[in-house]
Amino acid sequence: MLKEITYVTGNWAKIQTAKMILEPMGIKVNHIKISTHEIQDDDIENIAKASAKEASEKLKCDVLKNDTGFFIEALNGFPGPYTHYADEHIGEDGVLKLLEGKTNRRAYFKECFAYCEYGKEPVAFSSITYGTITKEKHGEYGWSWDYIFVADGTDKTLACFKDEERLLIWSHKGFEDLANYLLKKQ
Repeated sequence: MLKEITYVTGNWAKIQTAKMILEPMGIKVNHIKISTHEIQDDDIENIAKASAKEASEKLKCDVLKNDTGFFIEALNGFPGPYTHYADEHIGEDGVLKLLEGKTNRRAYFKECFAYCEYGKEPVAFSSITYGTITKEKHGEYGWSWDYIFVADGTDKTLACFKDEERLLIWSHKGFEDLANYLLKKQ
């Protein structure tokens, strides 16, 4: 392996995806779960960068941290960077209720990956997965928004796909851009 990074997350799907994309390119992915403060900001890139900087300082190594937002056009981008809070408080049933009578069901997930070399400022790379929101929940796999989100290029909710299939549906542009950035630095 040419490069080694520490992905700060406890989410197995994120770790599996990172390894699937980065390791064949020569970037070894370690992972650790530690707590970092999550700043309140309207931009997920700022949130991810602040967390990556804090994690890098705590661990004294190069780290990768991410933040994800779910943006619904008919709701002016809500919940956006407040996705986790909305999931805990209103969930997918609440979002479906908010969208009752709305014809625009377009939405997207934006995932921002912040890479921070120890002692330096973080850089960020993003992936966006576009799709639509259904009128009712479908599926038996995944969690949360997977039951109501149909990614472009598919005809059923993410919750209708087993884990291995679902991981391939998400945009991997952020990981690919990160890999290219790291490999150019060699």
